[in-house]
Amino acid sequence: MDEATMKQQILKMVEEYFNTYHNQKKPFTPGDRIPYASRVYDSEEMVNLVDSALEFWLTSGRYTDQFEKDLSAYLGVRFCSLVNSGSSANLLAFATLTSPLLGDRAIRRGDEVITVAAGFPTTVTPAIQFGAVPVFVDLTIPQYNIDVSRLEAARSEKTKAVMLAHTLGNPFDLRAVKEFCDKYGLWLVEDNCDALGSTYTIDGKTRFTGTIGDIGTSSFYPPHHMTMGEGGAVYTDDPLLAKISRSIRDWGRDCVCPSGCDNVCGHRFDRQYGELPLGYDHKYVYSHFGYNLKATDMQAAVGCAQLKKFPSFVERRKANFKRLKDGLSDLSDKLILPEAAKDSDPSWFGFLITCKEGISRNKLVQYIESKGVQTRMLFAGNLTRHPCFDEMRKSGEGYRVIGDLSVTDRIMSDTFWIGVYPGMTDEMLDYMIEVIKEGVKQES
Repeated sequence: MDEATMKQQILKMVEEYFNTYHNQKKPFTPGDRIPYASRVYDSEEMVNLVDSALEFWLTSGRYTDQFEKDLSAYLGVRFCSLVNSGSSANLLAFATLTSPLLGDRAIRRGDEVITVAAGFPTTVTPAIQFGAVPVFVDLTIPQYNIDVSRLEAARSEKTKAVMLAHTLGNPFDLRAVKEFCDKYGLWLVEDNCDALGSTYTIDGKTRFTGTIGDIGTSSFYPPHHMTMGEGGAVYTDDPLLAKISRSIRDWGRDCVCPSGCDNVCGHRFDRQYGELPLGYDHKYVYSHFGYNLKATDMQAAVGCAQLKKFPSFVERRKANFKRLKDGLSDLSDKLILPEAAKDSDPSWFGFLITCKEGISRNKLVQYIESKGVQTRMLFAGNLTRHPCFDEMRKSGEGYRVIGDLSVTDRIMSDTFWIGVYPGMTDEMLDYMIEVIKEGVKQES
């Protein structure tokens, strides 16, 4: 038997294995655990994964190239770099903006970055690690995104960028934020990790979030809109930012030859770089202080299969969100339900709920959890109150706050969310609605 035939037999058996052991879905019974998120996949992901494993390339390879091409096409952007996580994507996006190649626009130590404190920490962490100063602005409810009326108050002569996440898939006010950034020549980084597939209409064009600012990021961790297990991406239309991000992702090297390829440019040994000897091997010339943030081809193999299904994932998330909102609409006197940003069509990551006066978030969440429905907080709530900020809080240095972050603190105290992932059935959603209504009734 030749190699190709044996490989096809193995992959056929993998498909049969999936159908026998991974494709057994039992009917939902009230009280069954309903996670806030879960993987949705079929035999194609598993076959791709084994196909990649049989090649044993292990690092980035043909599946990585295909995924970067396919995600770029889906989003309508020119450049995409696959990385090993969404947090690495945020690190890489921010690090890109510190490159000396950007001249006076490069973010340097002491420069300021406008952001919010109610979110996931790795939207903010890169700025702190590079010595920049995050400037925290409050949010609005029920959109749970930056209060754009405070942007002007947040700006100083040190401001270089705005870096924000689209909260649980709901786009922030991109029109106002982009106009602000354009007015002052600021970078706009869209943390799109919770919003892949969301769209926003601006200047008469409907575009995907993550593609409207200068650079965008995604995460492919299992709870996210699609998964590779671990993985993320950085994407942009700017060729210089793409070149810088690829360099920093790949150890900081100057060479753009793909992994495993030598002298694609034909100038590997005939150039002068910095103070290196003439003709020093270009594969070992470093133009940035970089990392190794690449993903493996096995991760990308799963991603290629996921991306084919992705549009259906988005539509199911939207439908699940609508069913929850319609079902809970009669609780508007007790709970604040989420609202999509103007001019947006969110690819929802979750369904945010804020308890009104008289309803204890803590008691309601415990009741919901006791009935098998998993809940989550809006991540950090108020990041500046966490132990990682203890030293900066004591010294009064390293970050700035605009106003008192009162809405952020309310979110920390009164807000939680439940899932809308595409594997949820109508029966599960209706049960979630029933449980929340029961919990609110007990509190009333």
